[in-house]
Amino acid sequence: MTTEPATGTRPDADRADAERAFAAGWGLVATDLDGTVIPRERPLSQRTLAAFAACARAGVPVVPVTGRPPRWVTPLAAEAGLAGQVVCANGAVVYDLDADRVVREHVIDREVVEEVTARLRAALPGTGFALEAVVGFRREDAYATRFDTGLEQRVGAMGDLLADAPPLVKVLAKCPGVPSDEMLAVARREVGHLVNVTHSNAVDSLIEVMAAGVSKASTLAEVAADRGVGAGGVVAFGDMPNDLEMLRWAGRSYAVADAHPDALAAADDVAGTCEEDGVAQVLERLLRLRGE
Repeated sequence: MTTEPATGTRPDADRADAERAFAAGWGLVATDLDGTVIPRERPLSQRTLAAFAACARAGVPVVPVTGRPPRWVTPLAAEAGLAGQVVCANGAVVYDLDADRVVREHVIDREVVEEVTARLRAALPGTGFALEAVVGFRREDAYATRFDTGLEQRVGAMGDLLADAPPLVKVLAKCPGVPSDEMLAVARREVGHLVNVTHSNAVDSLIEVMAAGVSKASTLAEVAADRGVGAGGVVAFGDMPNDLEMLRWAGRSYAVADAHPDALAAADDVAGTCEEDGVAQVLERLLRLRGE
């Protein structure tokens, strides 16, 4: 992977050379979902679905790598015809769509959850927390849900939520009125030595906490290795801070043009926007270079 910042201004010939060199050893597609291939309030486009299918026919598997929990992935997979494994919860879970079960999970120790939530509550007054487990989620009253209302296993105080909690894979924190970037900076300062902290939406006043060392990249590396593919054979696509490790790790990476500035800086190159099917455009080029 190059260290040159992605500016979108490199000569087309240089980009073509880099893509041609990568395509010769290309073995896997890793892509974020929301904001990268799924526009807001719209499903995956037919062009993107066709590009995914063409990759699969060429023997290049497509692995979605998302912050979504499995319960948000399975309906999408059925609609889009996705198969195989999905990296969920920012790397905390791997869900096998074909087997309909979790095949890998990275949990956060309960004592770490207690310390992290206490430190963040002190540093960001008014923060509400939710706890994600493979089997469902729990939340405090102060954590307002947008999508899962009515699906909570329990709503209550943190002590009650942790009392008999199943193994936890992610903690979510909301602090209304504080931008996600600001929350992330505070959280990294206060608890970055205990856990991995990121965010996937710049406007929702929301950050996401995984076990230390767990990221999209760390778990994608495990999934790719199972298929005999190293970092050099992976092309990755993303748009938000929770994609940074993956964009830096992959042999070739693209941020969509309307991505978060940190994602644009982390990627090798820039694809078209999500609305423009930027990921599909890149995959089509790589397939042509591969001779498919």
